Amino acid sequence: MRTSEVNAEPPFTETETQPPQFSDFNLHPLIIKAVRESGYETPTAVQVQSIPALLQGADLMVCSQTGSGKTAAFMLPALHKLAEATQKPGNGPRMLVLSPTRELATQITAATQKYGKFLRKINVASVLGGMPYDKQIRALAKPLEILVATPGRLLDHMQQGRVDFSRLEMLVLDEADRMLDMGFIDDVRRIIAATPESRQTLLFSATLDRSVAQFARNILRDPVRIDTPSERTSHGDIEQRLYYVDDSAHKLRLLDQILRDPALTQAIVFTATKIHADSLMHRLTAQGHNVTALHGDMRQNARTRALNSLRSGELRVLVATDVAARGIDVAGLSHIINYDLPKAAEDYVHRIGRTGRAGATGIAISFAAPGESAQLRLIERFTGQPIIAHEVPGFEPKFKPVNIAPSPTRPGARPSNRRPLGGGGRPSGVGMRSRGFR
Repeated sequence: MRTSEVNAEPPFTETETQPPQFSDFNLHPLIIKAVRESGYETPTAVQVQSIPALLQGADLMVCSQTGSGKTAAFMLPALHKLAEATQKPGNGPRMLVLSPTRELATQITAATQKYGKFLRKINVASVLGGMPYDKQIRALAKPLEILVATPGRLLDHMQQGRVDFSRLEMLVLDEADRMLDMGFIDDVRRIIAATPESRQTLLFSATLDRSVAQFARNILRDPVRIDTPSERTSHGDIEQRLYYVDDSAHKLRLLDQILRDPALTQAIVFTATKIHADSLMHRLTAQGHNVTALHGDMRQNARTRALNSLRSGELRVLVATDVAARGIDVAGLSHIINYDLPKAAEDYVHRIGRTGRAGATGIAISFAAPGESAQLRLIERFTGQPIIAHEVPGFEPKFKPVNIAPSPTRPGARPSNRRPLGGGGRPSGVGMRSRGFR
């Protein structure tokens, strides 16, 4: 596999004052109409680079963070291509999008329906675990242009002979790193083996480490590689705060206090395990908070109800695990709270990216207990940003870090005298992020 490197900066000169617009890509007029109706004009960096390459028929290997606009980066040009009828017979999909989680797959399906709503004969179906088979069987029996699926459920249907890939033109692997982390690699390989070799293949991943690169090498042909590190590391619209806690009791009291802040409109609280998510939900409910849980052991209809309640504003606090929260896109989230620090630095970026979306501002709060300094260092090194420590009056920790130095003051909380673990860099909250759509 050979790769062509692509700079993530837009291909426009410094003398040009107008940023690129979606109309510059010569996409189908009805797609542009849908985009404008959604209130978007300016594409993000990953969209500026991916859309032209995809329209030219290239395979893509894209490193792009959640919230960077990657769904539109592959779906807008795909819809443009699919608007032209194919001469190949059959009812099978012309495009397959594989997603690691049901929530992300549902989000991709909704975005596809939004962007393609003015196009005729663009049928979209979802094949996801936890949903009734009968509905999916009926959808697969009809003429289909786009199929969005999770690997396990798609394999179930393939083994029953319900999926025909003879018309397939395009394959998208979204969040490939997460699919590999979740153990889907064998399923994905079996699915890919059933698709035509003539397909155009697009791989999107938050990281392109050795395992992802090796996997990509076996399925992509002379891909264009696109990196958007600025999308991954800036988070300029998100204020990142750190609170030290002494033990679990102190952490729960501090969380209760933070959730009572009137400035917190809606929040996702991340926990490390499904059992911990349920336990914390019950504790917060007993304290009078409007809260529910979201994790992989819940039935799909319960997960859907939780997400719909969050999106409608009926629910104020969602307690979730990392896997269940992948793909959540709720515009009104004011806070993300890392009740348990993630084990992987990449997951921290995914978590806090749930807030501060599409030009809005947000606050990301992380709790750190004694012994978690190594996790904090990994996070700060990965993001290239320090996380400034704060204290809530009356809830100060007994545990204090050894290396102390004055920290800048922030309104609404009292910063502690901790030196940021990452060393150097600019304070959180400084910088700008693209205001294109997600």
